[in-house]
Amino acid sequence: MLIPKPYLLFLGEAKDALAIKTASGIYQWRPEWCKSQFVYDEAKVKLDLPFQSFQEAFSNDIKTMVIGVVNAGGTLSDRWKRSIIEAIESGLNIASGMHTRLSDVPEILDAAIRHGVNLYDLRFSNQTFSTGKGIKRSGKRLLTVGTDCSVGKKYTALAIEKAMKENAFKCEFKATGQTGVLIAERGIAIDAIVSDFISGAVEWLSPDNDSDHWDIIEGQGSLFHPSFAGVSLGLLHGSQPDAIILCHEPTRTNMRGVDTSIPSIQECIDENIRLGKLTNPNIRCIGVALNTSDMNSDSKELKSKISKENNLPCFDPLTDDLSQIIDEIRDI
Repeated sequence: MLIPKPYLLFLGEAKDALAIKTASGIYQWRPEWCKSQFVYDEAKVKLDLPFQSFQEAFSNDIKTMVIGVVNAGGTLSDRWKRSIIEAIESGLNIASGMHTRLSDVPEILDAAIRHGVNLYDLRFSNQTFSTGKGIKRSGKRLLTVGTDCSVGKKYTALAIEKAMKENAFKCEFKATGQTGVLIAERGIAIDAIVSDFISGAVEWLSPDNDSDHWDIIEGQGSLFHPSFAGVSLGLLHGSQPDAIILCHEPTRTNMRGVDTSIPSIQECIDENIRLGKLTNPNIRCIGVALNTSDMNSDSKELKSKISKENNLPCFDPLTDDLSQIIDEIRDI
């Protein structure tokens, strides 16, 4: 999905850093695509980008406004609709990964047709998928899994792909969420797939490949999250991972958005291994990726403690050297 660049990132009334994880992810991994941002006055978080109005953005040769913020339920408020229509009327294409399809909103579709711009609905695909077959595929696969949602599975997968390429591995990041699709310009928003076809969609996303080629598959949710466990399980079975990396955010006590307690790291590893053996009996966990962005203290001691308790490397994928994980991957 080749979306015209550069981008204006729409942050709306973003209430916290997790609300703008789509914008942050694009800006982190593809900064050259991101030229400016549009935020409402009451926004609590912003990016280190200049503010531009829609007309200013168009006048500065920006091609597309990306909806870089999420809200509960992925719905379009009347205020957002007015902003999107104003951006369209200024000449900008619109890209969105929200659950509401832009082209299903009559006034947005009408404005796009009248002004000759394109609407990119990242969650929706015309591709049809079969149900998963569970037949072992050639090539190798690594899947990031989590103790919760929004703990760094995408960033971990991208960081590992980068490190592997620097070490001459044949590998490719496989996106399964809206931000990943924007970064990779290909992939599937797996939470938009009908449940019966999730594992089959992942089999399609990561097909047979050379025996020494690695697909680094972006995980979603958590097997322990009451809202998203179904997506996580379908991803696990469809990925048939040879290796998993468990991603964890250590400052939380409850899972995001619910009252369910965070499982222990070992409990989460054990359950992913147990369930993953259905499609790959040789699945193994090779490390724990720690998201330390919200920690106020030095994380070195905590990483050492987690590593000893679980007999695995523990690292922050954005700040630590990944050579130990690269060595683990070489041994598979």
